[in-house]
Amino acid sequence: MTDQQLPDWADPSVSPADLDAQGMSRRGLLRRAGLFGAAFALGGAATSAAATPAAAAGRGPGGNDPHLAYLVGDHHVHSVYSHDAKYTFSQQVRAAAQYGLDWLVFNEHSNFGHAHYGAALEHQEILRARAENPRQLIFQGLEWYIPAAEHATVFAAPGPHEVDLLTQFELAYDGKLLGYTEGAAGAADTARNEAHAVKAVQWLAEQRRTGYVDDVLVLANHPLRLGIDSPHEVRNWRDAANGIVIGMEGAPGAQGAAIPGWRGANSIRGEYENKPSAQSWSGYPADAYQTYGGFDWATATVGGLWDSMLAEGRLFSITSNSDNHRTVFDTWKNGDWQPGQNFDNTGKVPDPVNTGTPQPGSDFWPGQFSRTHVGVTRYGYRAVMAGLRAGRVWVDHGHLLDGLDVRVQREGDHGRGVTLGGRLCVRRGERLTLSVTVTTASRPNPQGILPRLAHVDVIRGAVRGPAADRDTWRAPDTRVVHTADVTGRTGTYTLRIPLTAGDESFYLRLRGSDGNRQGTGYLGAAVDPHGPIAHEPGNGDPWADTWFYANPVFVDVAGA
Repeated sequence: MTDQQLPDWADPSVSPADLDAQGMSRRGLLRRAGLFGAAFALGGAATSAAATPAAAAGRGPGGNDPHLAYLVGDHHVHSVYSHDAKYTFSQQVRAAAQYGLDWLVFNEHSNFGHAHYGAALEHQEILRARAENPRQLIFQGLEWYIPAAEHATVFAAPGPHEVDLLTQFELAYDGKLLGYTEGAAGAADTARNEAHAVKAVQWLAEQRRTGYVDDVLVLANHPLRLGIDSPHEVRNWRDAANGIVIGMEGAPGAQGAAIPGWRGANSIRGEYENKPSAQSWSGYPADAYQTYGGFDWATATVGGLWDSMLAEGRLFSITSNSDNHRTVFDTWKNGDWQPGQNFDNTGKVPDPVNTGTPQPGSDFWPGQFSRTHVGVTRYGYRAVMAGLRAGRVWVDHGHLLDGLDVRVQREGDHGRGVTLGGRLCVRRGERLTLSVTVTTASRPNPQGILPRLAHVDVIRGAVRGPAADRDTWRAPDTRVVHTADVTGRTGTYTLRIPLTAGDESFYLRLRGSDGNRQGTGYLGAAVDPHGPIAHEPGNGDPWADTWFYANPVFVDVAGA
């Protein structure tokens, strides 16, 4: 593979005059982190100590985390190598570059045509793209149909076996190909299917352990769209092997589905328009089958499923992605098949044709609306994967923020503190400071709106250890404990919020929005007085209801 090159905003040889406003903002973040220039080294195929979660300096009691730069990406992108998508590989890569993405994962749908033909064809395109554009990190992945459940992104670090790993996994463990998913003949054998999903995760872990691939990660996609990802299944995937299934989409793609007057009167952001089926888990309420501020109910509910997992004291990350198949208002349509050809015998749909008139679609281009920000100390594929595994992640919609830095430290500690995904060990009664550095949007987003952050919410939850009931989706001791009104504040500023460690360990996570649409959270005003709310069907303009969410920081109280 050709040597990598730093992205323009991180490359000191690129003149500031050649950067746009957001690029300048991100360069400023590098400078403040002490990483600009040679310090922000190329990661390449090697992993430095700074890029590995075990060596992230702040994981021990009271340690300091490293300075970070945040690379922006999307782990859920489709192309003509998915049976239900329409864009060429090159179209997606160009769009990702246009909207400022540093990394992206092509995770094509599982299919016999994909396994036998499409994966290898796409791999050749990916190798060429990596050589031609080393300033962008392009991963190859797979959208796994999880046996007995929904979908997930599976992707590996670049290397000689990355595509072989995916096709072996697809043929042996994909629920769609095996008939182990909703609507298939074998869907009723729930115990067998759930066990096969666990075996799949363990197989991936073995490939990593033996060095067949350098690294591999799994993230669950749109978990509550169908309600078939039960809480115990999500926990089983997480627990099947350490550090493989690391999280889930906090917000799905298809965010343009409910633009007023576009797709239909019953449309919901994310295409969350489903009702419970025979395979849905019966413990979810009816309200779980919709999005709140564009985010999945499992994430958007303070004290809900995500919090119930964090309350066990274990990291589980969230992301936000495009799931791009068909972009809203785009004028391209699928091309026509040649006689005798189909997806099963080609692994690729025909290249699209521009009609000149808008075609049906619910999605945005990669990076156009949804973004996942990953904190790294180096530039490279394995650095991104290490940052994801370490939980140094925050997400936003509508380009709401240019930058976010979160640190928890002892009061009076002049170190950098512990950041997203990290742990700080303290004593009972110790005073702490939560520092939140916000860099507001410096230019209009792709919709022409200059986003403005209205409030930042601090959410705190008690850590009680492994859940006795693996199907619980409640964290009764989690709530919003502080809200900072930041209306009118611009540029870069830091909020300093005092905290006190009590008798038990806890975690903190952040959320914020433009303030345009909010109300009492799902579990009541005492838990969440002004959280995201569901929009009216068909009336969900995503650009007018934007939020950011950040991963947790854990505070372990000694003796708790």
